[in-house]
Amino acid sequence: MTKPLSYADSGVSIDAGDELVERIKPLAKKTLIPGVLGSIGGFGAMFEVSKDYKEPVLVTGTDGVGTKLKLAFLLNKHDSVGQDLVGMSVNDILVQGAKPLFFLDYFACGHLDVDVAEKVVGGVARGCELAGCALIGGETAEMPGMYPEGEYDLAGFAVGVVDKANIIDGKSIVPGDVVLGLTSSGPHSNGFSLIRKVIEVSGASWEEKIGDKTLADAVMEPTRIYVKPVLSVMEKVEIKGMAHITGGGLLENVPRILPDNTQAVVKAGSWPRPEIFNWLQEKGNIEDHEMYRVFNNGIGMAVIVAADKAEEAMKLFREAGETVYRIGEIEARPEGAPGCVVK
Repeated sequence: MTKPLSYADSGVSIDAGDELVERIKPLAKKTLIPGVLGSIGGFGAMFEVSKDYKEPVLVTGTDGVGTKLKLAFLLNKHDSVGQDLVGMSVNDILVQGAKPLFFLDYFACGHLDVDVAEKVVGGVARGCELAGCALIGGETAEMPGMYPEGEYDLAGFAVGVVDKANIIDGKSIVPGDVVLGLTSSGPHSNGFSLIRKVIEVSGASWEEKIGDKTLADAVMEPTRIYVKPVLSVMEKVEIKGMAHITGGGLLENVPRILPDNTQAVVKAGSWPRPEIFNWLQEKGNIEDHEMYRVFNNGIGMAVIVAADKAEEAMKLFREAGETVYRIGEIEARPEGAPGCVVK
């Protein structure tokens, strides 16, 4: 071996990594909020919790985008999965009443394509702006041989804060309370293994029209971020419990925040189901129960309030830009019955 080896010879470009960091900096700068100390590029990211919180409790969440990434690769559409990444974590911590403070992302690939990575992180920054939190740091890992050519993986980490006295834990939920549903933008980031299977067996074209969108646009619509509307409504109406409707759908997510002696009874047809779900059910011949167990079916966040607060809450959500429906009620849970049923 006469030629000196470099890191680039092994497939890792330090220069590409440095270029990506420089491109990311202005994206991250747009997300900065009070409390951020320092800037992108340090070894650790720092955030000072506001003294407005009397007993601050940190709430954390982490998630990925799942096999929706396979469609991002196939369709060469990388500008929206970053918002999915943010949404999956910030919506989760919002359920406990937490205001997201900052977010970190992890981008791993075999070969770093700076243009693609910039699009992905641009989506992350957009998601952070929608959530009102700072993109405070992250990690880009170029690992030759770990991933197929043109593919990458994503993980995200959110940290939020809530005053201890204001934590939403569902303990006050009682029979007679009302379940409100905030609409989703589509499948969000769940059920994509089944979505890909349906598309495969149906032989559908990506240009096929689903309502006013192509199939490609309908399935890649980014996850709706509920942070700002929910936080604004929380200031005026007591929210007893919330459930982010992700994998497991309404049937498995709503019971996670209910007291053991209660059951959510959701009324089928109480909201208009987006066309993409009708299409998936028809093309895949999927049973109703499976649809409710896998997909959000058009409801991205369930919000539980007292019956006498339901109308006010719905009005406030609409004023905040959300589409909201009264989708069910809380009842006493029969022995051995599931925590959520759709009738």
